[in-house]
Amino acid sequence: MEFQDKVALITGGARGIGRAIAENLARKSAHIVLMDISESVHDTARELEAFGVKTLGITGSVTEETDVKRLFREIESVFGKLDICINNAGININNLTMKTSLKDFQQVLNVNLNGTFLVSRAAMLMMLKKRYGRIINISSIVGIRGNAGQAGYSSAKAGIIGLTKTMAVEVAKKNITVNTVAPGYIATEMTDALDTEVKARYKKYIPMQEFGTLDDVAESVAFLASDKAKYITGQTLVVDGGLLLI
Repeated sequence: MEFQDKVALITGGARGIGRAIAENLARKSAHIVLMDISESVHDTARELEAFGVKTLGITGSVTEETDVKRLFREIESVFGKLDICINNAGININNLTMKTSLKDFQQVLNVNLNGTFLVSRAAMLMMLKKRYGRIINISSIVGIRGNAGQAGYSSAKAGIIGLTKTMAVEVAKKNITVNTVAPGYIATEMTDALDTEVKARYKKYIPMQEFGTLDDVAESVAFLASDKAKYITGQTLVVDGGLLLI
């Protein structure tokens, strides 16, 4: 019952890491709001009701200010507050920098970084009314170390870390914490599709010799969203099996 009576928003929550985060919080008794561009967000929201919590699924884009405003009007109408905001929505377009178009670069920045800004800004305004809140932004280890072929993605994820630190300072006195989780290689549908040889090649660079799980990320987010982490703000929790150590 760790999050009983708490309301949590997860963007990009229809599937993958976002869904795992939402399911974990629902299992811990949080009411769940999901926003995603996919219509399947409504199915996911209904499925999470099995945990005995209230849920709300909203179709929309984090890059559209009108969609974000509509999202928070719905949250205010249905729940009257927001305690936890997890900015997970993101995209990636892989290409070498010299071959990346400005359009692709800006699109990745728009969804990952601008979307995090728009949703966080609205969340902070709602949280300030209650003088309580937890904002967790999903970055990546490539935002710390960079990665060939991911100019837009690594730039956006690095920007999220900087944005997190700034917001954390701004609202620290208001009992609102802002932190980042930076996953490494996580087992998802994408990694499942890789052949055995490719998986083995990736894993040999990870000190723990395994991909992380969706639960590894979800539990890290849950910790930062909990009152156990009430004195932690502006930090980046790396979940990578030790990859950044080498």
